[in-house]
Amino acid sequence: MFTGIIEAMTEVLANDRKRLILERPRDFKDLRQGSSICVSGACLTVVARTKTSLSFQLTRETRRRTTLGSLRKGDRVNLERALAVGGHFEGHMVQGHVEGVGKVLEVKSGYLIIAIPKAFLPFVVEKGSIAIDGVSLTVAQLQENRCTIATIPYTLSHTTLGSLKAGDNVNIETDVLARYAHKWPR
Repeated sequence: MFTGIIEAMTEVLANDRKRLILERPRDFKDLRQGSSICVSGACLTVVARTKTSLSFQLTRETRRRTTLGSLRKGDRVNLERALAVGGHFEGHMVQGHVEGVGKVLEVKSGYLIIAIPKAFLPFVVEKGSIAIDGVSLTVAQLQENRCTIATIPYTLSHTTLGSLKAGDNVNIETDVLARYAHKWPR
């Protein structure tokens, strides 16, 4: 499990659609083969590591549901290590199970407006939580399939959200509690 509080941004070193290789942040010394890392919202397993890189295998499902398969050398991604027992629980419960891709419609001062696929709308509520590219955020407004998210300068400068522009695709994970509540027998 993750919290959506991004620990680092890093660069893509290579991506052949089956293996994603990222620059290893200096602070990520505790990682080992088998560690779970949230990479721009998707929970991936470290399959190899060096002093300077982390390697992950991308399944067909991951490539189908996320933006990770289309990443190119030099692109930046958000990283978060799995929540340690006893650690600070800050953002919200993020599983790293990206449900699909949304499209940035507009970037305004202090706001991102994102088109949410229709299938996810029952799980998105105003003032509820949503993870965009792995970042824990609050839904400021929801109109039809447009989700407006208020942003602050700190978040924009410490995550890849600060470089988004209209037309960009983003990974979306709706609030797991909303998904379970929606499924609850009535």
